[in-house]
Amino acid sequence: MDISHPIADVVPSAHGPVLAVLAGTTVPLTGRRVAELTDPRVSQPRVARILVDLTAAGLVDRIEAGSASLFTLNREHLAARAVEDLATLRTRLWARIAEHATEWTHPPEAIVVYGSTARGDGGTASDVDLLVVRPATVDEDDPDWQRDLTALGFAIPRWTGNPCEILDRSRDELLAMAAAGERLLSEIRRDGRAIVGSLAVVPSPEAA
Repeated sequence: MDISHPIADVVPSAHGPVLAVLAGTTVPLTGRRVAELTDPRVSQPRVARILVDLTAAGLVDRIEAGSASLFTLNREHLAARAVEDLATLRTRLWARIAEHATEWTHPPEAIVVYGSTARGDGGTASDVDLLVVRPATVDEDDPDWQRDLTALGFAIPRWTGNPCEILDRSRDELLAMAAAGERLLSEIRRDGRAIVGSLAVVPSPEAA
């Protein structure tokens, strides 16, 4: 999965960024504003041509407002749900990971995604980096814990096509990392997104 622009996996043309913008709002937008919001950036003339195509297909509604034209995604269109799903693949991944964790024998105290996946600046080869916080009552080599961790590690590449790296730590081990000044903790605290539990379980590293 293209971590930065998930819709590009299925819509690799410039239509993808335009659809992603329209899927992300219900507010009518001018073609100029759509172009400004595209990521990666699509030129205004190219956006104008794409909006003509999408309007002709019925997927986009065009509203005349004086001398301007405003555009919205036609959410009654049969394809609109697919467009919205593609535009929200990253948040749907978070939900699927959280759902997976509800079935674990020992529910984790927290699961935090960090790195390029959390920031949204990676690509198709980017790892999905997870910090999984192990309950204090569960040993690192607990067979049920290891089975569930392994299952998640196998599932994520199937869901996304991206490699998965899991950092398995207890709260005490995180505190030891903080005491050693592990800078990774700063990165996790800065960019991380808790999809189970709270980011507050990640301590701040102590200054060397």
